Amino acid sequence: MANTSQARKRARQSSERNKHNSSLRSMLRTAIKRVTQSIQTKDKSTSEDVLRKATSIIDRVADKGIIHKNKAARHKSRLTMSVKNMLLNQQ
Repeated sequence: MANTSQARKRARQSSERNKHNSSLRSMLRTAIKRVTQSIQTKDKSTSEDVLRKATSIIDRVADKGIIHKNKAARHKSRLTMSVKNMLLNQQ
């Protein structure tokens, strides 16, 4: 356990940040799963709408430094490509 007041404060801050970052990471994973599920249902309008919301969440999480910008770009690119492929295969 922390001995100094500074160390106690750092431990408190670290714990709070961990909770906050964990919730953001969970929100990111859920958004990605929703897009993949909507792709599997092959519903065009729903997939595009869910993708738009997921892109916003991915960008927000990357801006806060929870994930790296390149990882965010990779997720967005793959999800967008999947939605476009789904739409092309429907025609």
